[in-house]
Amino acid sequence: MVQLLLIGGSASDVLALKVARELGIGVTKLQAKKFPDGEKYVRILDDVKGKDVVVIQSMYRTPDEHLFEYFLLVKALKDLGARKVIGVIPYFAYARQDRRFNPGEAISFQTVTRLIENVGTDELLTIDTHLHRVDDISEVFKIPAQNLSAVPPLTSYVKQNFKLDHPIVIAPDEEAEQWAKIASDILGSEYDVLEKIRLGPDKVEIKTRLLSVRDRDVVIVDDIISTGGTMVETVKILKHYGANKIIAVCSHPLLVGDSLARILDAGAEALIGSDTVPSPVSFVSVAPVIAQALKGML
Repeated sequence: MVQLLLIGGSASDVLALKVARELGIGVTKLQAKKFPDGEKYVRILDDVKGKDVVVIQSMYRTPDEHLFEYFLLVKALKDLGARKVIGVIPYFAYARQDRRFNPGEAISFQTVTRLIENVGTDELLTIDTHLHRVDDISEVFKIPAQNLSAVPPLTSYVKQNFKLDHPIVIAPDEEAEQWAKIASDILGSEYDVLEKIRLGPDKVEIKTRLLSVRDRDVVIVDDIISTGGTMVETVKILKHYGANKIIAVCSHPLLVGDSLARILDAGAEALIGSDTVPSPVSFVSVAPVIAQALKGML
């Protein structure tokens, strides 16, 4: 049986330790540093020849730096004789730009996927990648690729830690409906999607599509919270329509600037995120989700 090794990049060293514990294995030693001129240095300190190696590296906040370190790691592993490299990118940056919206734009998603493949990645796992016009991440990559979800453990955490009265799950937009449906199944509740109705050139009404939230506890589910603008407006709208307790849930809590404070100030009782991105609200680890998927690949 081929021995499985696991390496955590600089962005995901703690998460890698959690995944290793779930799998009952150790973490391969890595030396990573920057030279004074800003160049990255990476050295793998264990023997990887003939072994399958999992590289866990998220792409939050400084995606270019984390992505380039991933490239150096994977290429080094292949040069050193690793049999297979399985990439795990919990937060996958650059997925939004999946087409050319204006003349001359780079299609970032396409470029990054080709680079990940060409550097030597054999298989890939991501978590709740922000897919717009793509049904499945396997349609984008030429290597086996699977998009896992943090929503089930996040929803289970909410269910265990908050007493919800007649709950309803809300998706801020149609793209988030897929996660709202998963959450509603776990909570045994209904779900709805907010929709925008254009009333004029400069006037838009946002409301629940079908169901009323009045006097109900609400769980808002989305994949990414960056500046928090969407979540703030969603919380305000739901409060306007009479919602009681509001719990906001997201897979990737980037939380730029004062976004967390603004979401809570808008009326959310709590914000719950995963550790794909380390943050003050990363109460739920995706380590069991990753470990389970890796077990299925062996």
